[in-house]
Amino acid sequence: MAILSPSILSCDYMNMQRDFENCKNVGCKWLHVDIMDGHFVPNITFGYSLVQAMRPITDLVLDVHLMIDTPIKYAEAFCKAGADYLTIHVESDTPENIHRTLDLIRSLGVKPGIVVKPKTPAEAIAPYLEKCDLVLVMTVEPGFGGQKFMADMMPKLKQLRQMLDEVNPTCHLEVDGGVDMVTAEICKENGADVLVAGSAFFRSQDKAAFVKALEA
Repeated sequence: MAILSPSILSCDYMNMQRDFENCKNVGCKWLHVDIMDGHFVPNITFGYSLVQAMRPITDLVLDVHLMIDTPIKYAEAFCKAGADYLTIHVESDTPENIHRTLDLIRSLGVKPGIVVKPKTPAEAIAPYLEKCDLVLVMTVEPGFGGQKFMADMMPKLKQLRQMLDEVNPTCHLEVDGGVDMVTAEICKENGADVLVAGSAFFRSQDKAAFVKALEA
């Protein structure tokens, strides 16, 4: 059974609390929060103050994805703001600092995770898999919502599921980018058990049916 994690990038920013409540009412258990700094990716979104504002108004799992340079500088702030999962990009810092950041996140009572861009091979995150509760495979280039799903990421996804089954079988494997009713099935067939959906979910006419289909 999979978990849907709706990306708040696609929600109504003027009515975010309403949208969070609607997510819960239609059966969602997680929310995906994309943090972009304008340096690591060519876009700027939210900061830890938004996570801090979200925490008192929703009991959904906050799946916070840092698309920022040197995340070790900000990981503590996001953990203390209320993240449940905090994922960092393998490309965002030195191997030493990636290890240190994952350890810091864990020490603060938050579940750490690692993210890999489309052009980065699965082997790049192998040294970190045992430290993670979540591995995220980007199926679009990070930075903007609404992009087309990259089906050629499926061999990497399958490879990572096999790697995790050997060293950390309870770790979640998540996909983000272009996920809809059709591509979600492809992702699940290749080992994903957490699915990030933004525009496809928030534009759905029957969100409860969307959740039920993706989480089947």
